[in-house]
Amino acid sequence: MKLFVLALRALMTGQIRSNQVPSLFSAIALVSALTFTATSHAAAVSPDEEVNVYSARHYDTDMALYEEFTRQTGIKVNLIEGGSDALIERIRNEGEFSPADMLITVDAGRLWRAGENGIFQAIDSDLLHERVPQNLRDPGGLWFGLSKRVRVIAFNKSAGLPISVTRYEDLANPALTSSVCMRSSSNIYNLSLMSSIIEAHGEQAAEDWASKTVANFARAPQGNDTAQLRAVASGECGITIANTYYVGRLIGSDDQKNNAITDALTIVFPNQGDRGAHVNISGAGITRYAPNRENAIKFLEYLTSDFAQRLFAEGNNEYPIVGPTSGPVASLGQFAEDSINAAILGQRQAEAVRVFDRAGWQ
Repeated sequence: MKLFVLALRALMTGQIRSNQVPSLFSAIALVSALTFTATSHAAAVSPDEEVNVYSARHYDTDMALYEEFTRQTGIKVNLIEGGSDALIERIRNEGEFSPADMLITVDAGRLWRAGENGIFQAIDSDLLHERVPQNLRDPGGLWFGLSKRVRVIAFNKSAGLPISVTRYEDLANPALTSSVCMRSSSNIYNLSLMSSIIEAHGEQAAEDWASKTVANFARAPQGNDTAQLRAVASGECGITIANTYYVGRLIGSDDQKNNAITDALTIVFPNQGDRGAHVNISGAGITRYAPNRENAIKFLEYLTSDFAQRLFAEGNNEYPIVGPTSGPVASLGQFAEDSINAAILGQRQAEAVRVFDRAGWQ
C-alpha cells in the first residue's frame, strides 16, 4: 500500500500544507499499519531481501520511510516496536540469536547505554560520515543521529519576566522564585541536559545550579513537556524548559486551543552567546549479530537521505541532521547548537543522576 508515500509526494509538490501532515497521516495510519503488519508477518523471504528493525519511535510517518525504502531497494522492512529500555534488554537477552539488524531509539543517553551493553557493532561508512555531523554520532561508529530536537526555554509572553533570561543558567536566579515549572529529574531529556551542564561547568557548579533552580520551583515536578508549556501559558508558572518538537506539535495542531498555547509563549534558544542550545537526537545502530548486516547498513544510510530527513522534520516536528529545516519548527527561527559530542550525554548520565538527587530535584 502506497498511501503514506503518495501523501508525502503531495506534500512535496505543494498539494497539501505541512500543518496538515499530522492529521493526514493519522487518518491513514490504521489502514497502513494493518497492511504493514500483515506484510511483516507474511511468508519468509530470503535473508538478502529483508531487514529487521527494532524501533522505539512510534510515529505514523516512520511507516512511510520503511515503505519507500522497500520501493527503492526491494528490501522488506520487518518492524518490532517497543520502549527503548525494553528493546535494549530484549536484544541483549537474545544475544547471538537475535533477529534484530537495527535498533532505532530516542535520546543520545539511550543510544550510549545500548552501546555500553554491547548491542551495536561499529560501522565504517563513508556516506554516514559525510551525512551525519561528527558531534551527532558515536566516536567509534556504534550509532548515528537521525534527527534533532532542541531543549528551549519558554516563558509567558504577556506576564514577562523580572530578569532577562537567555541561558539555562539564568533559571537559578533568585528573581525567578516560585516561577519555574519542570518535569521530573528522572526524565531522560533532563538527564541529558544536566549531562551537558556538567560537561560545560563541572559537577559542583552543575549541582549549585540545580539546587538554586529547585528553590525557584512553582510546584513539584510533574507531567511531560506539553504539561509544562500549558502551565506557563495559563500563568500557573512563569517559565519552563521543553523540547522543540512538543512546541512544533502545538504550532502545527488543527486545534485552536493548542495554537493559543504557543501564541501565549515566548520561545528562547538558550546560550546563543556562548556554547549554544542543548541538542539531543534520535538515532540508530546496527546490532552486533545482525543477520542482514549489509541490508541494515543500506537502510541506515537511506535514513540520512534528503527524503528521509525531510520526513523526520515534517512528520514529527524535529530538525534534520542535514539539510534545511521545514515544518512547524522552522517558524522558531535559526539557532546555534552546543557542539559537544552526543556520546557525552550518556557518559555523564550517572553523574547527572547524583547531581539531581543531591539537589533535591524530584
